[in-house]
Amino acid sequence: MVPTDLRRASLNTATVKHATLAEACEVAAATGFGAVGPWRDRVQEVGAAGAARIIADAGLVASSLCRGGFLTARDDGGIAAALDENARAFEEAATIGAPELIFVVGGLPAMSAPGAGPRRDAEPADRDLVAARARVADRLADLVPIARDHGVRIVLEPLHPLFAADRAVISTLGQALDLAEPFAPEEVGVVVDTYHVWWDPALREQIERAGRARRIASYQVCDWILPLAAEPLNSRGHVGDGYIDFATVSGWVCDAGYTGYVETEIFNEEIWSAPPEATAATVLSRYENHVHPHLDGGPARGL
Repeated sequence: MVPTDLRRASLNTATVKHATLAEACEVAAATGFGAVGPWRDRVQEVGAAGAARIIADAGLVASSLCRGGFLTARDDGGIAAALDENARAFEEAATIGAPELIFVVGGLPAMSAPGAGPRRDAEPADRDLVAARARVADRLADLVPIARDHGVRIVLEPLHPLFAADRAVISTLGQALDLAEPFAPEEVGVVVDTYHVWWDPALREQIERAGRARRIASYQVCDWILPLAAEPLNSRGHVGDGYIDFATVSGWVCDAGYTGYVETEIFNEEIWSAPPEATAATVLSRYENHVHPHLDGGPARGL
């Protein structure tokens, strides 16, 4: 029997949070992944050039870089800081060969810190959700030329409404596509992350819309599990352990024409405490059983 080609699978480094980039790449390559999706903290520990060597020496590629964004500041200093930080992220992505930089657009300016209550000095304007989304659009217009110069695509990630206050004021794929629409598809795309969008009654139509516009830049998978953790952000589970219908969503993504890598990105304290090699093996097995059969088994771009 010919072995199943699982090279479309990418191991996001957040899934093996306590592993260094070298350790994550080693277990990904040994397990059979074709790519890794690094987070910037792991890249910055060794420098972008060093990260590029580590990924290449493992025989892998970077499917994306996480993350840029955080674009909702109201004050001039906050806006300037966001532009500078994203410019550095584009440079890192280009250096490691990641074609896409995942954007989490940021929460309301009223927040004191992610996962915490609002600032005591927050003004009414700091809670203005509509205005915050408008500022995201303004900052994208500022950043697209910089991204283009680096050959990196901005990839907007809608987050579940649970995180609208502190992490992302866009919650649906439709909202992400509306923000992307003024720009060329090679400049701004979207990520379909099952954890964040599985609940959306318009998901099929919006995936089809994204496919027609050639804007699906990434497909990320993990499961919605209950009960929620004390920190809801860390409530993701292995594919197949929760409530998400991966066969249906993966089929929609396939029908929309997506042929790229599929990243598994899990935030979960128990999974983080497991040996990275065991986690990588579980991730690839779940991908093989629950996702791969519904993607037509096609090769990833460039393979």
